[in-house]
Amino acid sequence: MDIGSTIRTIRKRKAITIAEMSKGTGLSKGFISNMENNNTSPSINTLETVANFLNIPLPYLLLKKEDRMKVVRHNERSYTTYQGGKMKVENLCSKDGLRLMNVELAPGESTGLKPHSHEGEECHVVVKGKILAEQCEESVVLEKGDSFSWSASVPHMVKNIGEESAIILIAVYSESGLKE
Repeated sequence: MDIGSTIRTIRKRKAITIAEMSKGTGLSKGFISNMENNNTSPSINTLETVANFLNIPLPYLLLKKEDRMKVVRHNERSYTTYQGGKMKVENLCSKDGLRLMNVELAPGESTGLKPHSHEGEECHVVVKGKILAEQCEESVVLEKGDSFSWSASVPHMVKNIGEESAIILIAVYSESGLKE
């Protein structure tokens, strides 16, 4: 863990000197310097004192870098096309089994020739267009602004029944994790 670098980054971002932090926490300047350079391992009580002084939650200091905010810039997103380009999937981001994607379906196209199933849960928001969502014996027509969710383990399919491309924002969660 690189707790010291995290503390130093936060302290500097808040424009707090080591002397000010020493005065506010009761820790010596030397100890703070050693802590920030990862030359000493502070106790949980000490980390709690530092977190309170910096006005941040203690658990944030304990997160590994890969567990913190992950940013995917627009130009870094991966795209996948299916059905000869009539279905486009833009992978927006993913973390710990949760995946968010934008799906664009051309008029008349669907997410497959027949209903499919997989592990997990799904939530959908229709961003543009008119779609038909089917799961087993249920079917519903949804339009821009409508949303729905379902267990992905039950066969399902989404079809664009409008005259323009449909765009659906989909969040998929699976305990076993999903790869982008």
